[in-house]
Amino acid sequence: MRRMQHVLAATAVVALGTLVAFAQAPQQPAGAPAAGQGRPGGPGRGGPAGPASFFITSVGKGDGANYGGLAGADAYCAQMATGGAIATPPGRTWRAYLSQPATGGQPAVNARDRIGAGPWFNARGALIANNVADLHGDVQRDRAQLNKTNSLNEKSMPVNGVGDMPNQHDILTGSDSHGRAVAGDMDTTCSNYASNADGRGSVMLGHSDRTGGGNSSWNSAHGSRGCSQPNLVATGGAGLLYCFAAN
Repeated sequence: MRRMQHVLAATAVVALGTLVAFAQAPQQPAGAPAAGQGRPGGPGRGGPAGPASFFITSVGKGDGANYGGLAGADAYCAQMATGGAIATPPGRTWRAYLSQPATGGQPAVNARDRIGAGPWFNARGALIANNVADLHGDVQRDRAQLNKTNSLNEKSMPVNGVGDMPNQHDILTGSDSHGRAVAGDMDTTCSNYASNADGRGSVMLGHSDRTGGGNSSWNSAHGSRGCSQPNLVATGGAGLLYCFAAN
């Protein structure tokens, strides 16, 4: 009888200790991921902050800088979004980040004016920029989160950059670093994205990984050697486009 009393007393002490330890331990909120498990979007982000509204095309059209003009480039962005299962955010339209100079009595078109007000998120939910000013560093430089880690294609994959084979970080923009049509008389848009011919202009390119020759600008690093697919490839590209969901 006395032995049974000792056993019961010991069991009670153990149970009491377990309850005290549980009460003192930090409790996991209901529905939160278990320790060691991150949420989509990476540690500390709390998951995707918004629907995907920015990507780089995983492949070019294959016809050099000839996209059939701005309308054709926009249509290609929409096509690639559909192929990558990126839903168009409500009230938005896919636009290629491209500028073109005044021509034929029509005013210049600036890429920064084509893409809406923001914010923009990549295919994994990471914030690219809150607004046009942050994207272009109007108030403070380097506010945009465009780099090799965040500049993803429609398949949520990074674009090959410096050190990768092949390097494809040259992205067509036809823009200066402020996102406007390049000043001067030189053709920096390959006849407004309607030419694949060499010897009659080039196209201004940005570096998606912000690394490499010329400068580290994401939207205005250097011009291409020409407008043909081989010459776009030769300078470190594939005729890829930045695509933004404009609101």
